Amino acid sequence: MIKLQNVTKKYSSEVQIGELNLEIPKAGITSIIGPNGAGKSTTLLMIGRLLKMDEGNIQVSGLDVSEGNMEELAKNMAILRQENHFVTKLTVRQLVGFGRFPYTKGRLTKEDEEIISKYIDFLGLTELENRYLDELSGGQRQIAYVAMVLCQETDVVLLDEPLNNLDVARSVQMMCHLRRAADEFKRTIVMVLHDINFAAKYSDRICTMKSGKICAFGCTADIMCPKLLSETFDTNIKIIDGPNGPLAIYG
Repeated sequence: MIKLQNVTKKYSSEVQIGELNLEIPKAGITSIIGPNGAGKSTTLLMIGRLLKMDEGNIQVSGLDVSEGNMEELAKNMAILRQENHFVTKLTVRQLVGFGRFPYTKGRLTKEDEEIISKYIDFLGLTELENRYLDELSGGQRQIAYVAMVLCQETDVVLLDEPLNNLDVARSVQMMCHLRRAADEFKRTIVMVLHDINFAAKYSDRICTMKSGKICAFGCTADIMCPKLLSETFDTNIKIIDGPNGPLAIYG
Protein backbone atom coordinates (compact mmCIF):
# COMPACT_ATOMS: atom_id res chain seq x y z
CA MET A 1 0.00 0.00 0.00
CA ILE A 2 1.04 3.59 -0.65
CA LYS A 3 -0.20 6.10 1.92
CA LEU A 4 0.05 9.89 1.78
CA GLN A 5 -0.91 11.87 4.89
CA ASN A 6 -1.16 15.67 4.77
CA VAL A 7 1.60 15.86 2.17
CA THR A 8 2.53 19.38 1.02
CA LYS A 9 5.11 20.81 -1.36
CA LYS A 10 5.48 24.60 -1.35
CA TYR A 11 7.15 26.26 -4.33
CA SER A 12 6.21 29.79 -3.29
CA SER A 13 3.61 31.64 -1.27
CA GLU A 14 1.26 31.30 -4.23
CA VAL A 15 2.19 27.87 -5.64
CA GLN A 16 1.61 24.81 -3.50
CA ILE A 17 0.86 21.12 -3.99
CA GLY A 18 -1.39 19.64 -1.31
CA GLU A 19 -2.41 18.89 1.27
CA LEU A 20 -2.55 15.42 -0.27
CA ASN A 21 -4.25 12.50 1.47
CA LEU A 22 -4.39 9.27 -0.48
CA GLU A 23 -4.26 5.50 0.05
CA ILE A 24 -3.42 3.36 -2.98
CA PRO A 25 -4.12 -0.35 -2.41
CA LYS A 26 -1.60 -3.05 -3.20
CA ALA A 27 -1.44 -4.54 -6.72
CA GLY A 28 -3.04 -3.35 -9.96
CA ILE A 29 -2.66 -0.14 -11.92
CA THR A 30 -3.47 3.33 -10.60
CA SER A 31 -3.31 6.24 -13.04
CA ILE A 32 -2.98 9.88 -12.00
CA ILE A 33 -4.62 12.22 -14.51
CA GLY A 34 -5.32 15.92 -14.69
CA PRO A 35 -4.46 19.10 -16.64
CA ASN A 36 -0.94 20.47 -16.99
CA GLY A 37 0.33 21.96 -13.74
CA ALA A 38 -2.03 19.90 -11.62
CA GLY A 39 0.81 18.45 -9.53
CA LYS A 40 0.77 14.92 -10.93
CA SER A 41 4.50 14.50 -11.50
CA THR A 42 5.36 16.34 -8.27
CA THR A 43 3.19 13.88 -6.35
CA LEU A 44 4.81 10.89 -8.03
CA LEU A 45 8.33 12.22 -7.42
CA MET A 46 7.56 12.80 -3.73
CA ILE A 47 6.32 9.21 -3.42
CA GLY A 48 9.51 8.06 -5.15
CA ARG A 49 11.73 10.11 -2.81
CA LEU A 50 13.14 12.10 -5.72
CA LEU A 51 11.54 15.31 -4.47
CA LYS A 52 11.41 16.32 -0.83
CA MET A 53 8.03 17.15 0.66
CA ASP A 54 7.75 20.14 2.96
CA GLU A 55 5.12 18.66 5.25
CA GLY A 56 3.37 15.35 5.80
CA ASN A 57 4.26 11.67 5.63
CA ILE A 58 4.48 9.10 2.84
CA GLN A 59 4.69 5.36 3.42
CA VAL A 60 5.38 2.74 0.75
CA SER A 61 4.92 -0.90 1.75
CA GLY A 62 5.09 0.20 5.37
CA LEU A 63 8.38 2.07 4.90
CA ASP A 64 8.67 5.78 5.68
CA VAL A 65 9.87 7.44 2.45
CA SER A 66 11.56 10.35 4.26
CA GLU A 67 13.38 8.37 6.92
CA GLY A 68 13.56 4.83 5.53
CA ASN A 69 16.81 3.16 4.53
CA MET A 70 17.54 3.96 0.87
CA GLU A 71 18.72 0.44 0.03
CA GLU A 72 15.63 -1.10 1.60
CA LEU A 73 13.37 1.34 -0.25
CA ALA A 74 15.12 0.49 -3.56
CA LYS A 75 14.12 -3.14 -3.07
CA ASN A 76 10.48 -2.16 -2.56
CA MET A 77 10.01 0.75 -4.97
CA ALA A 78 11.29 1.65 -8.45
CA ILE A 79 10.64 4.87 -10.34
CA LEU A 80 11.05 6.07 -13.92
CA ARG A 81 11.14 9.82 -14.52
CA GLN A 82 10.11 11.61 -17.71
CA GLU A 83 13.67 12.68 -18.48
CA ASN A 84 16.34 10.00 -18.58
CA HIS A 85 19.98 10.79 -19.29
CA PHE A 86 21.83 7.52 -19.66
CA VAL A 87 25.13 7.20 -21.47
CA THR A 88 24.23 6.36 -25.05
CA LYS A 89 27.07 3.88 -25.44
CA LEU A 90 25.18 1.38 -23.35
CA THR A 91 23.45 -1.60 -24.87
CA VAL A 92 19.83 -2.37 -24.07
CA ARG A 93 20.95 -5.34 -21.99
CA GLN A 94 23.39 -3.22 -20.00
CA LEU A 95 20.68 -0.64 -19.33
CA VAL A 96 18.16 -3.23 -18.16
CA GLY A 97 20.88 -4.73 -15.96
CA PHE A 98 21.02 -1.49 -13.94
CA GLY A 99 17.71 -2.62 -12.45
CA ARG A 100 19.62 -5.27 -10.52
CA PHE A 101 21.98 -2.76 -8.84
CA PRO A 102 20.14 -2.60 -5.46
CA TYR A 103 20.81 -6.33 -5.10
CA THR A 104 24.19 -6.83 -6.78
CA LYS A 105 26.00 -3.46 -6.60
CA GLY A 106 27.14 -4.17 -10.17
CA ARG A 107 28.27 -7.77 -9.72
CA LEU A 108 25.73 -9.70 -11.75
CA THR A 109 25.18 -13.37 -10.96
CA LYS A 110 23.76 -16.06 -13.22
CA GLU A 111 20.40 -15.53 -11.51
CA ASP A 112 20.57 -11.79 -12.26
CA GLU A 113 21.34 -12.49 -15.91
CA GLU A 114 18.27 -14.74 -16.07
CA ILE A 115 16.11 -12.00 -14.54
CA ILE A 116 17.47 -9.49 -17.06
CA SER A 117 16.63 -11.84 -19.93
CA LYS A 118 13.16 -12.37 -18.47
CA TYR A 119 12.25 -8.69 -18.73
CA ILE A 120 13.96 -8.16 -22.07
CA ASP A 121 11.81 -10.97 -23.44
CA PHE A 122 8.72 -9.76 -21.57
CA LEU A 123 8.89 -6.35 -23.27
CA GLY A 124 9.78 -7.72 -26.70
CA LEU A 125 13.35 -6.38 -26.74
CA THR A 126 15.17 -9.63 -27.48
CA GLU A 127 16.25 -8.62 -30.98
CA LEU A 128 17.48 -5.25 -29.69
CA GLU A 129 19.31 -6.33 -26.53
CA ASN A 130 22.80 -5.86 -28.02
CA ARG A 131 21.98 -2.56 -29.74
CA TYR A 132 23.25 0.71 -28.30
CA LEU A 133 20.71 3.19 -26.93
CA ASP A 134 21.69 5.84 -29.49
CA GLU A 135 20.80 3.37 -32.24
CA LEU A 136 17.20 3.09 -31.04
CA SER A 137 14.14 5.20 -31.70
CA GLY A 138 12.75 7.25 -28.84
CA GLY A 139 9.94 4.74 -28.41
CA GLN A 140 12.33 1.79 -28.27
CA ARG A 141 14.44 3.55 -25.64
CA GLN A 142 11.34 4.24 -23.56
CA ILE A 143 10.44 0.55 -23.58
CA ALA A 144 14.02 -0.31 -22.55
CA TYR A 145 13.77 2.12 -19.61
CA VAL A 146 10.56 0.44 -18.46
CA ALA A 147 12.25 -2.97 -18.75
CA MET A 148 15.03 -1.66 -16.47
CA VAL A 149 12.49 -0.52 -13.87
CA LEU A 150 10.60 -3.82 -13.95
CA CYS A 151 13.91 -5.69 -13.68
CA GLN A 152 14.36 -4.13 -10.23
CA GLU A 153 11.55 -6.53 -9.20
CA THR A 154 9.98 -4.21 -6.65
CA ASP A 155 6.43 -4.50 -5.37
CA VAL A 156 5.82 -0.84 -6.28
CA VAL A 157 6.58 0.67 -9.71
CA LEU A 158 6.21 4.42 -10.31
CA LEU A 159 6.12 5.67 -13.91
CA ASP A 160 6.02 9.33 -14.92
CA GLU A 161 4.51 9.56 -18.41
CA PRO A 162 5.58 6.08 -19.63
CA LEU A 163 3.93 6.79 -23.01
CA ASN A 164 6.32 9.65 -23.81
CA ASN A 165 7.82 9.33 -27.32
CA LEU A 166 5.44 6.51 -28.22
CA ASP A 167 3.04 6.51 -31.15
CA VAL A 168 -0.45 5.08 -30.72
CA ALA A 169 0.53 1.51 -31.62
CA ARG A 170 3.53 1.52 -29.26
CA SER A 171 1.41 3.14 -26.53
CA VAL A 172 -1.12 0.33 -26.75
CA GLN A 173 1.72 -2.21 -26.67
CA MET A 174 3.27 -0.55 -23.63
CA MET A 175 -0.01 -0.43 -21.71
CA CYS A 176 -0.66 -4.09 -22.51
CA HIS A 177 2.80 -4.96 -21.14
CA LEU A 178 2.15 -2.96 -17.96
CA ARG A 179 -1.27 -4.55 -17.52
CA ARG A 180 0.34 -7.99 -17.80
CA ALA A 181 3.08 -6.99 -15.33
CA ALA A 182 0.47 -5.90 -12.79
CA ASP A 183 -1.53 -9.10 -13.25
CA GLU A 184 1.20 -11.72 -13.66
CA PHE A 185 3.81 -10.29 -11.28
CA LYS A 186 1.31 -8.75 -8.82
CA ARG A 187 2.99 -5.34 -9.08
CA THR A 188 1.52 -2.11 -7.74
CA ILE A 189 1.96 0.24 -10.69
CA VAL A 190 1.27 3.96 -10.27
CA MET A 191 1.65 6.11 -13.36
CA VAL A 192 1.05 9.66 -14.52
CA LEU A 193 -0.89 9.75 -17.79
CA HIS A 194 -2.25 12.57 -19.94
CA ASP A 195 -4.62 10.42 -21.97
CA ILE A 196 -7.91 9.76 -20.17
CA ASN A 197 -8.83 6.89 -22.46
CA PHE A 198 -5.60 4.96 -21.91
CA ALA A 199 -6.15 5.42 -18.18
CA ALA A 200 -9.74 4.23 -18.49
CA LYS A 201 -8.94 1.11 -20.50
CA TYR A 202 -5.97 -0.21 -18.53
CA SER A 203 -6.30 1.10 -14.95
CA ASP A 204 -7.97 -0.45 -11.94
CA ARG A 205 -8.13 2.93 -10.22
CA ILE A 206 -7.82 6.57 -11.27
CA CYS A 207 -6.78 9.60 -9.23
CA THR A 208 -7.72 13.00 -10.66
CA MET A 209 -5.79 16.14 -9.75
CA LYS A 210 -6.28 19.84 -10.38
CA SER A 211 -4.46 22.94 -9.07
CA GLY A 212 -2.28 20.87 -6.72
CA LYS A 213 -5.20 19.05 -5.11
CA ILE A 214 -6.68 15.58 -5.40
CA CYS A 215 -10.18 15.93 -6.83
CA ALA A 216 -11.28 12.31 -6.80
CA PHE A 217 -9.92 8.79 -6.35
CA GLY A 218 -11.70 5.51 -6.97
CA CYS A 219 -12.29 2.60 -9.30
CA THR A 220 -12.12 3.47 -12.98
CA ALA A 221 -15.87 3.05 -13.59
CA ASP A 222 -16.68 5.62 -10.89
CA ILE A 223 -14.15 8.19 -12.13
CA MET A 224 -15.30 7.98 -15.76
CA CYS A 225 -18.08 10.45 -15.03
CA PRO A 226 -18.72 13.38 -17.43
CA LYS A 227 -19.34 15.92 -14.66
CA LEU A 228 -16.27 14.92 -12.65
CA LEU A 229 -13.92 14.88 -15.65
CA SER A 230 -15.31 18.10 -17.11
CA GLU A 231 -14.69 19.89 -13.80
CA THR A 232 -11.18 18.45 -13.55
CA PHE A 233 -10.11 19.47 -17.06
CA ASP A 234 -12.19 22.67 -17.34
CA THR A 235 -13.73 21.54 -20.61
CA ASN A 236 -16.81 19.66 -21.66
CA ILE A 237 -16.18 15.90 -21.67
CA LYS A 238 -18.74 13.33 -22.71
CA ILE A 239 -18.55 9.60 -21.98
CA ILE A 240 -19.75 7.18 -24.63
CA ASP A 241 -19.81 3.39 -24.77
CA GLY A 242 -16.83 2.42 -26.90
CA PRO A 243 -16.03 -1.07 -28.24
CA ASN A 244 -13.58 -1.62 -25.36
CA GLY A 245 -15.38 0.22 -22.58
CA PRO A 246 -16.17 3.86 -21.72
CA LEU A 247 -14.61 6.45 -24.02
CA ALA A 248 -14.05 10.13 -23.18
CA ILE A 249 -14.91 12.61 -25.95
CA TYR A 250 -13.84 16.26 -25.65
CA GLY A 251 -16.12 19.09 -26.67
